[in-house]
Amino acid sequence: MPSLGELIAPRRMGRDFRWLLSSSWTSNLGDGIALAAAPLLIASLTDSAVLVAAGAMMQFLPWLLFGLLAGAVADHHDRRRLVMLANGLRAVIVGLLVVFLLTGQATVWIVLATAFLYGTAEVFADSAGSTLLPMVVKPADLGIGNARMQAGFLVANQLAGPPLGAFLFAVGSFWPFVLQVLCVSLAVLLISRISRTPVPEHPAADRGTKVHAIREGLRWLRHNAPVRTLVVIILVFNITWAAPWGVLVLYATEYLGMGPVGYGALTTASALGGFVAVFAFGWLEKRVSFATLMRVCLSCEVLMHLGFALTTSPVVAFAIMFGFGLYAFIWATISTTVRQRLVPMALQGRIASVNMVGVFGGLVIGQFIGGVLAQLFGLTAPWWFAFAGSAITLALVWRSISHIAAAKPVLDPDEVDRIRPEDEPGAGGMPLPD
Repeated sequence: MPSLGELIAPRRMGRDFRWLLSSSWTSNLGDGIALAAAPLLIASLTDSAVLVAAGAMMQFLPWLLFGLLAGAVADHHDRRRLVMLANGLRAVIVGLLVVFLLTGQATVWIVLATAFLYGTAEVFADSAGSTLLPMVVKPADLGIGNARMQAGFLVANQLAGPPLGAFLFAVGSFWPFVLQVLCVSLAVLLISRISRTPVPEHPAADRGTKVHAIREGLRWLRHNAPVRTLVVIILVFNITWAAPWGVLVLYATEYLGMGPVGYGALTTASALGGFVAVFAFGWLEKRVSFATLMRVCLSCEVLMHLGFALTTSPVVAFAIMFGFGLYAFIWATISTTVRQRLVPMALQGRIASVNMVGVFGGLVIGQFIGGVLAQLFGLTAPWWFAFAGSAITLALVWRSISHIAAAKPVLDPDEVDRIRPEDEPGAGGMPLPD
C-alpha cells in the first residue's frame, strides 16, 4: 500500500513538485488565517461599513490594477526568485503591522494600507507562482498536480486557516499576524529548495517594454480560440456567481432564517464538498473526458442557481452548497490544467494574469449587480439573474467546450513575434468559436 506522501505527491512527479506543493500549502495557511483575522481587526478599529467593505475590496483591487503587469514581469524573469521576493515582501509588510499592533499605534488606515500593499505583493507572487507547476511536472501530470494545489487551498485557506485566525485574534489581535509572517517566511524557504528555474526565452520582438509584452500576450490570446473562450467562460460565470454570493449572508440569515451560525455552516458545507472532490479527481480524470466534466460542472452551476432561487429549506441549501464545493473544485482544477497545457511556457504568466483579472473583474461586476437586484427586487432576484445568465452562456459555449478540451498548443514561444497587428481580427471583443 502506498504511503500517504506517495498518495499526495507521487514520487514520479519529482522532488521539485513536493517543494512547490509544500510552499503553496504553507502560504495558503497564512492567507487563510488572515482571511478571518483581517476583517475582525478592521471591525475592531471602526464601525464604518464603508471601511469594513474597503478591507474586503483590497483582496481584488491590486489584481485589477497590477495583474497584467505582474504577468509580464513573471514571463521575463526567474519565476522562482520572483515568488521568493514577493513572499518575502509580504512577510515584511505583515511584520510591520505586528509592530504597530504591539505598540498600540495601529489605525484602520494603517490596516487598509497594509492590506493593499500585501495584496499587491500577492499579485506578483501568484502570477509567478502559477507558472511553476508546468515547469516542474510533465503535461500528463498537470491534472493531478493542480488538484493537489487546489486541495491545499481548500484545506489550508478555507477550512483550517479561518477558524485558527479567529481563535488567535480572540487571544490577542497580533497573534494571527505573527503566525501569518511565520507561514509566509516558511513558504519562501520551501520554494527556495526548488531547482533553479530558467528565465523563459523570448524572440526579439517580445523583449521590449512591459507594455509591449502585455500587448503581445493579449494578441496571442485573441488568436487562440480555445484559451480565449475559456477566459470568457470564466469571466461570465464569475459575474453570475458573484451576483448572489455578494448577498449570500443576507439570503441565508434573513430569507432562509438560518442565523449567523447557519450561514457559517453553509459555507463550511461548500468546503466539505471540495474536500470530497480532492479524493475523487484522480479517479474521474482517468475515466471521464475533460469535455464531459467541464459540461457537467457548468450545468451543475446553472442548476445550483435555480435551486437556490426556488428553495426555502435550509436542508436543501446545505445539499446544494455541498454539491457546489464538489463541482467547483473539479472545474477549477480542469480549467487551470487545460490553460497550462495550451499556453506556451513563455506566455504562462501573462495569460494566467489575464485569467485572474477576469476572475476579479467578474467578482466586482457581479457583486454590484447582485446588490442592486437584491435591493430592488428581493433576495432571490440575484439567483434568478445568475440562473438566466449562466444558462444562456452555457448554451452559447456548449459546442466550444469540446474544442477547448481537445485543443493542442498551436503556437510555440518563437512564433509569438510572427503575429502582426495587421493580422488581428478587425472586430473588437473576443468572439466565441463555432
